[in-house]
Amino acid sequence: MKITILTLFPEMFAGPFDYSIIKRAKEKNLVTIDLVNLRDFGIGPHKMVDDTPYGGGVGMVLKVDVLHKALVQIKTDFSKQSNNKKIKQHVILTSASGKPFKQTTAKSYSQLDHLIIICGHYEGVDQRIMHYLDEEISIGDFVLTGGELPAMIMTDSVVRLLEGAITEGAVEDESFSAEIPLLEYPHYTKPRNYEGQDVPEVLLSGNHQEIAKWRQEQSLEKTKHIRPDLLKETTEK
Repeated sequence: MKITILTLFPEMFAGPFDYSIIKRAKEKNLVTIDLVNLRDFGIGPHKMVDDTPYGGGVGMVLKVDVLHKALVQIKTDFSKQSNNKKIKQHVILTSASGKPFKQTTAKSYSQLDHLIIICGHYEGVDQRIMHYLDEEISIGDFVLTGGELPAMIMTDSVVRLLEGAITEGAVEDESFSAEIPLLEYPHYTKPRNYEGQDVPEVLLSGNHQEIAKWRQEQSLEKTKHIRPDLLKETTEK
């Protein structure tokens, strides 16, 4: 799989992709991450990538012609390098007004050949770029300075789902992974007792059926307490 991130600030990504699971996935050739500087496609001697909005207003808007030129080049280059004639390329824009990014989203992206992430910035992007996108994606109901941090988060979430990236079966019981999106059950390790707090006896019993039952109950209770909205969404479907 290849992930291409189109950004005004590629320097921001130095570090986050060089550790832990993403680093190992790159070393195993499970994923290639390419950072593309949008200014390489800028206009004129000053490499202009934005301009003032029609109709007035505060802030600058990323130019549709610059973004489109970059997208065409990125998609064309990947197509030339791929031996697969039916490659699955998907273009998303990070945006506070986009669809919520969920575990199911990450799972679907992990099945792609090429994921292209455009990091939104400034006041926004020229609306006409939407004609060349597949989705607008948001990581939450809040506003950030730019799309670089969301791009890092989504990349991490997708890469860890690639086959071989982490231990087989490790993601199956995680929060949001099941058909009914319960939060993950609590975990314990040594010491058995810490300042009067004991590990639940069922986890020490060796009875895997009872342990599985306890974990399911704990997941349900945790979800009811912390994220009751998840259960409501499931009921309404």
